[in-house]
Amino acid sequence: MSDEIFDLVDEQDQVIGQQSRREVHRLGLRHRAVHILVLSSKGELFLQKRSLLKDKHPGVWDSSSSGHLDSGEDYDACAVRELREELACAPVHPPVRLFKLDACPETGQEFVWVYKAFADGPFSLHPEEISEGNWFTLERITAWISERPQDFAPAFVYLWPRALSFLRN
Repeated sequence: MSDEIFDLVDEQDQVIGQQSRREVHRLGLRHRAVHILVLSSKGELFLQKRSLLKDKHPGVWDSSSSGHLDSGEDYDACAVRELREELACAPVHPPVRLFKLDACPETGQEFVWVYKAFADGPFSLHPEEISEGNWFTLERITAWISERPQDFAPAFVYLWPRALSFLRN
């Protein structure tokens, strides 16, 4: 993993400085990220299993695509970039904002915009980011989280109940 530079933000998500990825994570500093939930035409959600090379939560299931904003990048641009980088996915319509999570322990001190996008794949998974991926029904994901939350990244478990209400509509 390269040591990218992230914007540090205050309690209102306003930029107050920059720091390396390593230091942001080591010190638990507030920063920014996106999660994109990709739905198929059948209404199934694509989940990724995080690579064992990841510095945070390796080997667990997570949103279809997710990532940190680069310094100076906005949330919408990051959502498009992460889909392209992690899944080689360029949906016909750009990802749609669903809701924003405040930085908290459950998100790893990340302010997170959660997006929805539509694509059927197939995807080309970035091997340094994702070890595998698959499509699941919303019901299956809900049951799986209830049975084995440890199989998922903490931020995904945290955002799932709220995301579910948006995905069912």
